[in-house]
Amino acid sequence: MIKINENFLKMQDSYLFSTIAKKVAKYQDEHPDKKIIKLGIGDVTKPIVPKVLEQMKKAVEEEGAGNTFRGYGPEQGYDFLRNAIVKYDYEKRGVKIEPDEVFVSDGAKCDCGNIVDLFDVDNKVAITDPVYPVYLDTNIMSGRTGKYNEETGKYEGIIYIPCTAENNFTPELPKEVPDMIYLCFPNNPTGTVISKEELAKWVKYAKENNSIILYDAAYEAFITEDDIPHTIYEIDGAKEVAIEFKSFSKTAGFTGIRCAYTIVPKELKVKASNGEEVSLNKMWNRRQCTKFNGVSYVTQRGAESVYSEEGQKEIKENIKYYLENAKIIREGLDEVGIEYYGGINSPYIWLKVPNNMKSWDFFDLLLEKANVVGTPGVGFGPSGEGYFRLTAFGERKNTEEAMKRIKETLQF
Repeated sequence: MIKINENFLKMQDSYLFSTIAKKVAKYQDEHPDKKIIKLGIGDVTKPIVPKVLEQMKKAVEEEGAGNTFRGYGPEQGYDFLRNAIVKYDYEKRGVKIEPDEVFVSDGAKCDCGNIVDLFDVDNKVAITDPVYPVYLDTNIMSGRTGKYNEETGKYEGIIYIPCTAENNFTPELPKEVPDMIYLCFPNNPTGTVISKEELAKWVKYAKENNSIILYDAAYEAFITEDDIPHTIYEIDGAKEVAIEFKSFSKTAGFTGIRCAYTIVPKELKVKASNGEEVSLNKMWNRRQCTKFNGVSYVTQRGAESVYSEEGQKEIKENIKYYLENAKIIREGLDEVGIEYYGGINSPYIWLKVPNNMKSWDFFDLLLEKANVVGTPGVGFGPSGEGYFRLTAFGERKNTEEAMKRIKETLQF
């Protein structure tokens, strides 16, 4: 008799953004005359920049010629892209990364989920709270948690590290030592950042406790302030304890094209049960060769052009556009006296829900009264209750109109 992976039965009925989509669709069906503005899901709206399109078109033409056609590419990524990543994302920041420590993929979300393949089911996992749902959900699926407790909103077996206004959204080192530690900065969903000094504490903690840090830096291109690390490898010793995930999705608008990369340093080694020292770089390479067929040549040529002088100029204009949207949202919230965080080094604004409302009640209020969609904070974890996420990835006119409606709705 066939058996299923019953860890899936521990999960909540629906993924956060699927729930939002269903609620919005239901409201739209009942009110077809209403124009709904979506500032919830972090999908970009600016089109792919001309330089990237130009290079992708050239790559398509190469695929149509006999002498330049390419079939299967290397599972780890083409050298031209891996070398560009090393040069522009790391060397320019004084960080030494080797090309064979770079693994190109079809998305940071996929890598964050797939990386758990490398680790034993008995590893203790720590996540910041609130948190991007994929970190938690993939570990539930893999069997690293107990049951869900409806009273606390937490899963047994997970170490939750609260990140709220009370601790300035800076995660505190847990007393119970985890084996796997998820950190994301600039943070999704709160939009907040971590200083080099604070991040260094985590690297030191991981080294002292033989833990692994899984560091999501997907939004580093939005950093505008000094002393905010763009990569965890700016911290001495981090290559011995950390795996880093980065993406072209928000940086270069590749949400629909799909391209990202993961850094697995060769210094990162773990002892097996027999005492043998094992390289996680070799393990991840083996995993990718078995389960992944690589990112298309056309996509990788487009990603390479992101690092060109022209590509950088065009992409920075897009990032500036989104950060200006964030400013519009922040100024609108200021006008109605709503407390918020983020939106300076990140495209996300994390606002405190007024009048002690619940996150989902506030979601319904904005949907029904302002016809604006955001994301309930509690969907990112129990410490997210009472908060709400807005994204700056909308079109300018929609962002301005959304804030006009929100201000009218929140004139309590």
